[in-house]
Amino acid sequence: MGDIKKNVIIIDYQLGNLFSVKQACDTIGINAKISSDKDDVLNADALILPGVGAFIEAMNNLKKFELDTAIQQKVKSGTPIFGICLGQQLLFTESEEFGAGKGLDLISGVIKRFPETLEERMIKVPHIAWNTIYKSQQDWNQSALSELDNNDFMYFIHSYYVKPADDSCILTKTNYDGIEFCSSILRDNIFATQFHPEKSATKGISIYKNWALINNLL
Repeated sequence: MGDIKKNVIIIDYQLGNLFSVKQACDTIGINAKISSDKDDVLNADALILPGVGAFIEAMNNLKKFELDTAIQQKVKSGTPIFGICLGQQLLFTESEEFGAGKGLDLISGVIKRFPETLEERMIKVPHIAWNTIYKSQQDWNQSALSELDNNDFMYFIHSYYVKPADDSCILTKTNYDGIEFCSSILRDNIFATQFHPEKSATKGISIYKNWALINNLL
């Protein structure tokens, strides 16, 4: 018999692209299960937090299932987490979205909305596009982005973006119509992307693979 594969939980809080994330995990052999059970989260070897939609609804759902405290407990104890799109935003302190309030506060920073105008130009919001990611302060070679090249294209769909309090956690940046924003982060066991790797073709799937290899999940 081979080794038992480690247990990865894709957190289901009733918002998000769960099945495309599960399919990406299946493609590379990650032992992933979709669950909204806090006990599954507490017993996981690693977590994936996807999401598409409103920050306030997401946090309300996480609290309803008692997943917020379970995620905080696991991540603070060193469990790897991979946040995607809204899932990246939820890791931060708070959102500017009307009525949204506090996030999981695992990384200090705020969630900001793209402006409707910039220098008297109209900005199309949401940002729905293939767009490039480029290097910030951190080295990609030791990260899940190790198979990507600077300025590779990834798929985005969002109206808000993260603004970390400390730029040292920024792994990549992206420019949307003159607005530069943080498009991925890496700090210790926390890795997250504003773009959707599972919708970003072969190089996107390589991100899942390398995240799994870094965290001994395969």
